[in-house]
Amino acid sequence: MDWKKEVEANIDRLRRNEYPGRGIIIGLSPDGKSFIQVYWLMGRSAASRNRILVPEGEFVKTAVPGAEEQGNPSLLLYHPVKHWGESHIVTNGDQTETIYSALQKGTGFAEALASRTFEPDPPHYTPRISGLVELNAECAYRLAIIKTADGSPACCARQYFYYEKGIPGIGHCIHTYAGNGDPLPSFSGEPFAVKVFDDPRTTARYYWELLHAENKVALLAKAINRRTGEIRLEIINKLEKGK
Repeated sequence: MDWKKEVEANIDRLRRNEYPGRGIIIGLSPDGKSFIQVYWLMGRSAASRNRILVPEGEFVKTAVPGAEEQGNPSLLLYHPVKHWGESHIVTNGDQTETIYSALQKGTGFAEALASRTFEPDPPHYTPRISGLVELNAECAYRLAIIKTADGSPACCARQYFYYEKGIPGIGHCIHTYAGNGDPLPSFSGEPFAVKVFDDPRTTARYYWELLHAENKVALLAKAINRRTGEIRLEIINKLEKGK
């Protein structure tokens, strides 16, 4: 299978996945000028679906638009993206704060995540997925997943993937679930190659249209200029009118 066919096959696999859960993509824009981060939310329950993504300066947080929160706020409300200096974090939970605090103290990505485990939401035990872009570093970006070993909460498995250079137009995708089910099966294997585009709006629209219509909740795309560090954000929320 050649590279282009592999990417198209991976995108088709994601399109056909009814419930990949929360997902992260990190890659390099086709023009090579920006790193691209994508994060999406999906939900099956009313609480999971009753969320939006809200910009907070150059950060983004999840929020509940109604007056009443449902479910476990510690699993529903968090910052999926933050940055410290030239390090740009994207995660599916409050481990964002763990990484953010570690970076401020000079601690690395893997060392920060060593203090965390999968989410405490039996029977699924949702994996924690995390990514980091580091401008002007030897390693362009990193991805990680922390999950149960073979579905057993008695054992935690940790996988880290380091990408020393980006490939123009290519991102690497990781998500929480292999598909729908009860309990939900965890993602397995390594992050797979998909497309990214030069601007965050095109990237956001592409993946928003690709995800399962009923289960998708919100999505963001972030472009980080490699030279200046300038950030551009695009956010799509299903609960907003016309989405």
